[in-house]
Amino acid sequence: MKFEGIYTPVITPYREDFSIDYERLAEVVDFLIEAGVHGIISAGTTGEYYAQSMEERVELMKFIKQQIKGRTSYIVGTGAIRTEDSIEYARAAVEVGADALLVATPPYALPTERENALHALAIDRVANLPILLYNYPDRMGAHMGEEYLDRVGRSPNFCAIKESSGNPNRVHLLARDYPHIQLSCGMDDQALEFFAWGARSWVCAGSNFAPEIHIGLYQACAVEGDFDKGRKIMSAMMPLMAVLEQGGKFIQCVKHGMTGRNLPSGPPRRPLQPLNKDDKRSLEQVIRVMNTTFADIQEGKG
Repeated sequence: MKFEGIYTPVITPYREDFSIDYERLAEVVDFLIEAGVHGIISAGTTGEYYAQSMEERVELMKFIKQQIKGRTSYIVGTGAIRTEDSIEYARAAVEVGADALLVATPPYALPTERENALHALAIDRVANLPILLYNYPDRMGAHMGEEYLDRVGRSPNFCAIKESSGNPNRVHLLARDYPHIQLSCGMDDQALEFFAWGARSWVCAGSNFAPEIHIGLYQACAVEGDFDKGRKIMSAMMPLMAVLEQGGKFIQCVKHGMTGRNLPSGPPRRPLQPLNKDDKRSLEQVIRVMNTTFADIQEGKG
């Protein structure tokens, strides 16, 4: 499977009582597809999978698959602490007809590279689907290093990696020494560097509410090879990157960003809390300026 374009780890809209708002979720999925994203991911971090029961996650993957109606590719996250649970999510993904899996390191357990690779290979054996790896050591506590990559690389299903370590040397390593594993941007403020090193895809939470500018950066860099334009777009996006990452309010910011698209998506599930008024105003201002600047760039004014 070729991973090319913008892949959105879709949010999970909630009602005020924290139940899943499936009507709003259907609207979000339609909005993303109509905006032109190249794939949708369920059970990503932005979807708050960690705060959902197994029954909810399986129901969500079924619902999203049905709502996509074959209009874009569909990737299902298998993240869990227990390998047995990840295997169950993988089996369910096969049953609903997912195109690929997102496989991360089990959080909290701190597996060795060998243990982590065996976890991934166990998922691969039951699913036999293309796999997008997800290396995020700051959140998971363990790293998909060279031993890990060498072990999982024995299966052709491990065909891409979302690299979210934040270490530019990892981008260099993956591009140079693991060209058979497609490089996917997983660090938003380094998207330009990823594209310069050959990445053809970007898994970006901000594309939930700002798909146009994310697609615009991908188009400029990966498709047109116009890095002058890419730098202008990236410069316009940097203030948003700073706001999204500050103070550990990433998911809250993404969910609040949906209000500007007339798709208010409710609060995050606990333990997270919604943004306060000051944070909301700051985010809204940054988005307004970014959108205006991007429009100027598209018109040749920037």
